[in-house]
Amino acid sequence: MTVVDRFLQYVKFDTQSDELTNMTPSTPGQMIFAQHLEKELREMGLSDISLDDNGYLMATLPGNTQRKDVPTVGFIAHLDTSPDMSGRHVSPRIVENYDGGDITLNAEKGIVLSPAEFPELKNYIGQPLIVTDGNTLLGADDKAGIAEIITAVAYLKAHPEIEHGDIRIAFNPDEEIGQGAHKFDVERFGADWAYTMDGGEIGELEYENFNAAVAKVTICGRNVHPGYAKHKMINSLRIATQFAIMLPRWETPEHTEGYEGFYHLVSIEGTVEKTTLTYIIRDHDRDRFERRKKELEHLTRKINHEFPGVATLEIKDQYYNMREKIEPVMHIIDIALQAMKDAGVEPKVVPIRGGTDGAQLSFKGLPCPNIFAGGLNFHGRYEFVPVPSMEKATQVIVEIARLVAKQ
Repeated sequence: MTVVDRFLQYVKFDTQSDELTNMTPSTPGQMIFAQHLEKELREMGLSDISLDDNGYLMATLPGNTQRKDVPTVGFIAHLDTSPDMSGRHVSPRIVENYDGGDITLNAEKGIVLSPAEFPELKNYIGQPLIVTDGNTLLGADDKAGIAEIITAVAYLKAHPEIEHGDIRIAFNPDEEIGQGAHKFDVERFGADWAYTMDGGEIGELEYENFNAAVAKVTICGRNVHPGYAKHKMINSLRIATQFAIMLPRWETPEHTEGYEGFYHLVSIEGTVEKTTLTYIIRDHDRDRFERRKKELEHLTRKINHEFPGVATLEIKDQYYNMREKIEPVMHIIDIALQAMKDAGVEPKVVPIRGGTDGAQLSFKGLPCPNIFAGGLNFHGRYEFVPVPSMEKATQVIVEIARLVAKQ
């Protein structure tokens, strides 16, 4: 099977995660997909295959080199797709030899993937692109990564002339809801380091990510009949709105890029009696990250000074920038860079404007930078993946395995 064959098969599985179930995996479709992959890995003849009750699938391609000092390298991807859009009944199609114009995803609904809105399409003129039918996301995040890892392992197994050490692979649930690494058994995985195949467009190599926290601001009001409410009613909705506009307008996702951090109001739910604002806080710099949290504390105190006792704040750190864990082992970045060059890929070292399982795994003792899987416009109907990007990602995995055995 080619990487495309595998990918088109994998996206048929509905693996959308759900942060509200408080289960691992959070949805049954992820376990169904993991069981399918387990069967495939067994048919390939891999070793040390395990699938635990939480949906973490691991396996080994044993090394074929005579050297005894070759490190064990791992490759990791996640089973789930984003809760932001349905991943059920994904119906992909291949646009052959993309001509640079608009791609009609769904004529009936007037859904068009256009370079006017997504200019990165122009980088892929002449290439075959896999797109959606406009009704769902595609699932390249991260089924492209899974397809690439398994295809690379199959290639190494079929080409014993390529020397390599032990290769460990793992597929985990619930990355999209920030829980992918929570129950990942690093000791059992047993790799010296690993790479997540979960990045974006071709060439991306990432070892810096946001520091991340989630904050919930709860405003408790007091409801009174509006006709008799003077000096009695405390409208939590109005106070919540006041809180929201006190944050810097330009420090939001739609106004930031690169290393710029932000406050992101992801939901506001309420009535006169009670309103909850949920924010995510992101910044690459740890000091600025801590200052952002303190700013929310300051604004909460300010609201309570004007409206005594109405506001409470809960902040929970989610993950931290993995850079501090990668810098002491920069040779793993050097290997990835060389592998890309050997595969004919121009590396693009960029900061992740988001999170990755690799960040949490790095802090659990498994250094784990992130390599491109090739997809673009994740989490929505405009998601697409160029076929050559998946093929190159597969080749990069093979080259990393080869280079590690030569170190």
